[in-house]
Amino acid sequence: MTVTTSTPATATDTGVGAETAADATAATTPSGLPTPSAPTVSSASTGPRKVSQSRILGSILWRDILVTARQPWLFLAEALLQPLFILFIFGKVLADMDYVDSSYVPLLLPGIVGLTAFISALQATALPLVMDFSYSKEIEDRLMAPVGIRLVALEKIVFGGIRGFIAAALMIPVGILVLGVSWWPASALPPILAVLVLGSLLGGALGLVLGTVVPARRVGVVFGLALTPLMFTAAAQYSLLSLHGLKWFQVVVGINPITYINEGLRAVLLDKVDSVPLGIDLAVLAAAIVVASVVGIRGFTRRAVD
Repeated sequence: MTVTTSTPATATDTGVGAETAADATAATTPSGLPTPSAPTVSSASTGPRKVSQSRILGSILWRDILVTARQPWLFLAEALLQPLFILFIFGKVLADMDYVDSSYVPLLLPGIVGLTAFISALQATALPLVMDFSYSKEIEDRLMAPVGIRLVALEKIVFGGIRGFIAAALMIPVGILVLGVSWWPASALPPILAVLVLGSLLGGALGLVLGTVVPARRVGVVFGLALTPLMFTAAAQYSLLSLHGLKWFQVVVGINPITYINEGLRAVLLDKVDSVPLGIDLAVLAAAIVVASVVGIRGFTRRAVD
């Protein structure tokens, strides 16, 4: 008696083994609608994508630049109006009335350009910071960014420096046209750029110091008390070495770091004027930037934590 055994039919036997996974995903619900398949998880998306600190810092800086670019007339008025009037009165009106010698006009322009770089950078950094820490609290958005507090403070210095440098670059052709002096030589461009970059960064660094120290209710008084002495002891309208007959004032002017922006430009551009050597100017400006940045970043960190 032969006993025949039978085995249950397997999926392979029926020829559908390779379709098991597809059949599972294509299963239908009792209502006839397809069952949603499980989402596929890629091994590359298992965690949040890391973005470098420098890229975040660049994004914040680019946003500030775009905001300024959308209001060009406001920027031009803030940056150029005051130095343009100083240049016009001292270099054009008084010269045409013979109150000043014609040799004074070329000496004045480098001083006004250097002063423009510094003042524009200082205001661009200090004034918004005072408002941010006091009323608008806009700084809180920056502090929530995944970047260190010190880097946020550093961005403020760099942004102020960029605004100051652009203002000074615009002031050069405007001043030459207003005063009717010869164009600055192209060969002097590298040292001029070096002096203006350092001068603008110095303005941004000192703006950070003022912006984190000055309370909003006293911003007008403090800026008036600080800016006026800084402007008129910065050797913008005269040379530092020409003050040999007024020693005490020469010492005061020599302490002001803005002096070395203007002296640096004169050392490059004016051969007939005794100026502080360019190497000393650059060294003083670099040292002043470091000191002001350290003080300003510490003040910014303290205000941000508070």
